[in-house]
Amino acid sequence: MNDDIDGKHGVQSLEIGMGILRAMVNGQRSMMLKEIAAAADMPASKAHRYLVSLIRAGLVEQDPMSSRYDLGPFAMNIGLVALDRLDRVRLGLAAIAEMRDEINQTTALAVWGDKGPVIVRWERPRRPITVNVITGTVLDLLSSATGRVFAAWMPKKTVAPMIADELKHARLPPELSTRTAVEAMLTEVRTQGFAATGGQHKVPGVEAVAAPVFNFKNEISMAVLVVGVQGMFDTHPDGEVVSSLKRHAEALSVRLGAHGEPKIPT
Repeated sequence: MNDDIDGKHGVQSLEIGMGILRAMVNGQRSMMLKEIAAAADMPASKAHRYLVSLIRAGLVEQDPMSSRYDLGPFAMNIGLVALDRLDRVRLGLAAIAEMRDEINQTTALAVWGDKGPVIVRWERPRRPITVNVITGTVLDLLSSATGRVFAAWMPKKTVAPMIADELKHARLPPELSTRTAVEAMLTEVRTQGFAATGGQHKVPGVEAVAAPVFNFKNEISMAVLVVGVQGMFDTHPDGEVVSSLKRHAEALSVRLGAHGEPKIPT
């Protein structure tokens, strides 16, 4: 049977071409022909033939000035599409489960819905007194840690009307009675990289901390949060809970392709 159509054997030439692309990815920079050939463990003449085809396919491009090869526009597009299709919620669920095991507190995952941040899953800790979080709960922007995180990094045109409505109708603490005060709070959230609320997380006597998770566009994709009983919950920036929260949020952001500084909303 022809190897080109035999699913068991695959296509050897394609595998060789992928080996060259892998060598270029691992090189983490543009490379000369001899460097690519050495990394792919093949003669330079053979590597060159494959590179010609990869250039035609848009997977590789060559700088005419330096003669160096780098990944082409189609390769970049493949990577971006793969990141966009990555099951972010599945990865988030694994993260909150690991975080729950690490700090033994209630943890949860929230995404942006049509009415604001919504809880999609929570994990119960192994302790006699716990705080339950209801899946599907929509959180306020200004009175919840999760809402503050989304308000800090979502586009202003999306959250501005909601913030205005809460300033007019919601029961807020005195320090958040004006738009100027809200903007100052959101600036602080961006600076710290997380938000915290005490006794205002939907139910009195509950404290919460939340941190943003960013995607490959450096835009907020979801939020991870920790919820506990007021007075039995450490929300100090250098404490175990916040340190674990930020570490897992940052690791999840990297997994989703985030790089550099988060995009500041406009």
